[in-house]
Amino acid sequence: MADRSDDTRPATLMDVLRLRATQCGDARVYRFLHDDGRRESLTFGELDRRARAVGQGLRAQVDPGDRVLLLHPPGLDYAIAFYGCLYAGCVAVPAFSPDEGRARRGAQRLSAIVADAGARLALSTRSALEAGAIARAVPGLPALASDELARVDPTAWQAPATGSARLALLQYTSGSTSDPRGVMLTHRNMLHNAGIQRRAWRLSSASVGVSWLPLHHDLGVITCLVQPIFSGFAATMMSPISFLRRPLSWLEALSEERGTFAGGPNFAFDLCVRKTTAAQRAALDLSAWDTAFNGAEPVRSGTLREFAEAFAPSGFRANAMYPCYGLAEANFVSGGSGDAAPIITRLDHEQLAKGRAVRAAPDSPAERVRAVVGCGTWQDEQDVRIVDPRTRELREDGVEGEIWLRGPSVAEGYWGRPEDSAAIFGARLANGPEAPYFRTGDLGFVLDRELHVTGRCKDLVIVRGRNHHPQDIERTVQAAHPALRPGCGAAFSIDGGREERLVIVQEVDGELDADRVFADLRQAIAEQHDLSLYAAALVRPGTIPKTTSGKLQRGACRQAFLDDTLDVVASFRARLREVRGGAADGPGAPLDRRAIERRLVAWLAPRLGVDPGRLSTAEPLARYGLDSRTAVDLSGELEAWLGRRVPATIAYAHPSVSALAAHLAGSEPARDASSGRALADEPIAIVGIGCRFPGAPGPAAYWALLRDGIDAVGDVPVSRWDPRAVHHADPSVPGKTHSRWGGFLDRIDEFDPLFFGISPREAAHVDPQQRLLLEVSWEALEDAGI
Repeated sequence: MADRSDDTRPATLMDVLRLRATQCGDARVYRFLHDDGRRESLTFGELDRRARAVGQGLRAQVDPGDRVLLLHPPGLDYAIAFYGCLYAGCVAVPAFSPDEGRARRGAQRLSAIVADAGARLALSTRSALEAGAIARAVPGLPALASDELARVDPTAWQAPATGSARLALLQYTSGSTSDPRGVMLTHRNMLHNAGIQRRAWRLSSASVGVSWLPLHHDLGVITCLVQPIFSGFAATMMSPISFLRRPLSWLEALSEERGTFAGGPNFAFDLCVRKTTAAQRAALDLSAWDTAFNGAEPVRSGTLREFAEAFAPSGFRANAMYPCYGLAEANFVSGGSGDAAPIITRLDHEQLAKGRAVRAAPDSPAERVRAVVGCGTWQDEQDVRIVDPRTRELREDGVEGEIWLRGPSVAEGYWGRPEDSAAIFGARLANGPEAPYFRTGDLGFVLDRELHVTGRCKDLVIVRGRNHHPQDIERTVQAAHPALRPGCGAAFSIDGGREERLVIVQEVDGELDADRVFADLRQAIAEQHDLSLYAAALVRPGTIPKTTSGKLQRGACRQAFLDDTLDVVASFRARLREVRGGAADGPGAPLDRRAIERRLVAWLAPRLGVDPGRLSTAEPLARYGLDSRTAVDLSGELEAWLGRRVPATIAYAHPSVSALAAHLAGSEPARDASSGRALADEPIAIVGIGCRFPGAPGPAAYWALLRDGIDAVGDVPVSRWDPRAVHHADPSVPGKTHSRWGGFLDRIDEFDPLFFGISPREAAHVDPQQRLLLEVSWEALEDAGI
């Protein structure tokens, strides 16, 4: 057939896979890349046969319509089990396989999901079940090994009675830990959304997907479990841990597979820039990548620019970047601008704060401009409205309001929550169509039919594409120390430049040891929510903003924190420092315990926002806010340094610097930690260094630039000035220059004034060179361990 994507629309996802197995059963649909180099593949026909076998096995245990929890580690078995549930007429509940490192947090959330969904059964692999973590996380829930079910003869399978209106899955959002909500998605919802996504991104059987996304996340479900089957293309998958540990592995797979369709949340693109070197990028071929979707969290204009610039030598085209907008309750909503580059609108910050999208003047200073990324257009059958959240009246173009949605992709509601469903999925406009709309809780505006998302009117904390309900975090905080007043604290996020950062404002009673309180907070938040605390302010009793009825005002609390108007007793702020470049030196590094401790402290301190001298090697790293991403980063660093496999959970198994160093030193014979003999007549000893050069934000990057012979002089970026307006061939012409090139420092507009005790208002008037001097001086002192 000419194109496997040109088919009539089946009624269910099961029908789609059955059709693919008939049309192109021998064609590959999935390949999974293991960390040890092994590759596993599945054809459409094999996936259909194994899904039928799983479906047949399930029918002996559960009834059609029962909810089945998927608890597989990343791999092909997840896809087989997902479709096996559908082949049994069951409702799939995608979840995650718990691990020993984060067992308590995972158990709490999984138990809540099991209770809310009324799950009858869990599926996982035999090896995962035998490890014991699943039984401890969800005790009493029957579990089967889907990889064993998949090996039986599927000939006795019979298709269940189903249809497009039947539930396909319950998608639990990455929000509340204690009170999760399951989004009810029917076959019709999923197929319709897959169709608009295929048209928006021009997917076909010739597309090639490459994904690291978690298969239990709504973005992973629609782009990796559903879209390859729907459009008939092959997809290569890898574990999210593999990507976080070594982002280059995803890019290498894209290069090798000639991938065309891949993406993730904004942080993933930042990570690729920060964790790769120029030499590594030069070895990649990303010229086939024509759809790089960026969604699930706020899309930042700086990320789009930096990724496109960093990977231009790899053949990546800036117009391949597709900012998009979606959420679990409606999947993909909008995205893409055809062949055009992403639309970035420079808005007047003060006007936007008043709810109006007014373009900034070309000469507006940077502090008065906010760059908002357009998230594309939406398909005709989708109805997107911007609404005043209080009056429920429609807003005109260019005026900010809440984003409301209507269309076949919008879910049926929340499982077992009729009142919530009626309020959120059944909203009515005061001056528009009578039909019900879904209230997203997100703020945005429309210009030229391009959707721009500006923030949230609901109190969600979104970090790295995961939603966190502030009420959960506040309960954790107030249980962490007896001096913290219950019901008198707020959790919210602020813009951290590259990603959202978590902030806590909390009332306290009596005398307290502030350092101990902050350590308790960091540990509790890291262990229970996998978040790193960026800043905290302990305030006097009765001073946190509340309504007259006693309701907490998180928005007012956030603004008071930013304006520095809180009545603070004690405060904490992580001294985070960005570290760029590839992994550490390879094998041959010293394995003396003390040397390992020093190296671990030097690596961890800037990432945890702690002074090296204050990072105790005996304290659990969770007390400094170690989250899973930093733990995975650390395992990747250790792998590169030691030249052997290191488990991603090693920081949980050996939770302090001293314990981890002792484990590593005992793994191999210790070696001499000295790398050379100091000269006796050295006149000076350089103990710390910091620097900023064009193309090199620090000493390591500067050395790499010199070593690799990279020329940091390039074309004048239009973000600085329009080179055409000031260029003239005659250098004697007043006010003109005959050069089109220069060397420029990156991100000079990114400065954390509160870190240096400077108010944001004062910082706007500080000479940029003085701000750079402050930052580089601090880095030199920090590098010296002072």
